[in-house]
Amino acid sequence: MESELLAKRRKSLEEEFFAKENARLRRELQARRERESAREALRIAGITSEPLCDRLLDMGIDAEAVAALALVPLVAVAWADGEIHEREREAILHAARDAGLPENRPAYQLIEGWLTHAPDTHLLELWADYVRCLCAELEPARQREFRDELLGRTRAIAEAAGGFLGLTSKISAKEQAILDRLAGAFPIA
Repeated sequence: MESELLAKRRKSLEEEFFAKENARLRRELQARRERESAREALRIAGITSEPLCDRLLDMGIDAEAVAALALVPLVAVAWADGEIHEREREAILHAARDAGLPENRPAYQLIEGWLTHAPDTHLLELWADYVRCLCAELEPARQREFRDELLGRTRAIAEAAGGFLGLTSKISAKEQAILDRLAGAFPIA
């Protein structure tokens, strides 16, 4: 009688273990499928570097959020002084709408989040990797055009907060350092 009870208990424990293990394996398989789907979407969006794809996915940036990634320089320069000024915020959200990001989509909400809480410093490094991969596909003249347009928009954000009572430069030393770092991401002179 006792051995029959122990046998039933052992079988019950085994079934519970395998049910939990199967559920864990299903979750892992689903996560791998979702990651591969997101990786394929990034490839379609033009990001062919596998290491860059991995870094983007690790930071939660999928194909839709690549459009938000293009606005990282604006966010970085706005946070240069440690806070976002209302005029900077409005200018960045306007740039997001101009880039075709609808307000009800996750990419726009991602940008809003970056304007509420300063993004991780790795985001700017990730953006620089993205730019280098993108520039590898562009002719030098197109690279310069891309750089100049981006730095112009970023400079406008830096100037949005303005100097103190119009007496100081509109661009702070910290903002200029970010602008210089952004320019350095481009492989052209």
